[in-house]
Amino acid sequence: MALNHTNTTQKFMRKGELTRAAILDVALDLASRDGLEGLTIGLLADKMNMSKSGVFAHFGSREDLQIEVLKLYHHHFEQEVFYPSMKERRGLPRLESMFTRWVKRVTVEIASGCIYISGAVEYDDRPGAIREELVGMVRAWQDALHRCVQQAIEMGHLRSDADPQQLVYEMYGLILALHHDARFIKRPGSVDRAHSGFERLLEAYKTPHSGAVSCAIPNQQSAAKKAAQSV
Repeated sequence: MALNHTNTTQKFMRKGELTRAAILDVALDLASRDGLEGLTIGLLADKMNMSKSGVFAHFGSREDLQIEVLKLYHHHFEQEVFYPSMKERRGLPRLESMFTRWVKRVTVEIASGCIYISGAVEYDDRPGAIREELVGMVRAWQDALHRCVQQAIEMGHLRSDADPQQLVYEMYGLILALHHDARFIKRPGSVDRAHSGFERLLEAYKTPHSGAVSCAIPNQQSAAKKAAQSV
């Protein structure tokens, strides 16, 4: 009897985990489209064909749900951009990989929206747990870029007088401009302009011999440029 009870409990827990994961996937789609503030328990319950109490059973509050959606988005970002780039050589190859994969992700999000960007607009002046979670995630990504730039300087790929904070600032600016022009204005060629801007940015900081170590993942760049044709 004890064994059967254990198996039943495990199956129930597993079903609960799967339901929770399915709710989060739908919630992420809704938040990408309507923003985190547009995410409501009622709308989510309708999409899942569940009762509101059924959704609440998996999340203590709407705020808890929003934070879990943020964590899921951050997890996807790490899996698609950060971790693959960490497999590249330190310095310039890794930095180029980070930017190229970042651009590729933005091209996918043009049809839906970037929660980092929309969330910054929604919570720029709204203190609270959601804002703190979002700021922490964006800072973690900026810190990763900063470390990568610093490594490129230490390895002689970039000039010793290069300012990592300024370089990361300009990289972020290129991504914001890409998202604005491609999603809001729907201007063709936005992805190519982002890549061109990044290349010019690196040229301003590269050392004379750094071209030999450049490894910008041409396949990834080609994919991003192909996506640009539909923007």
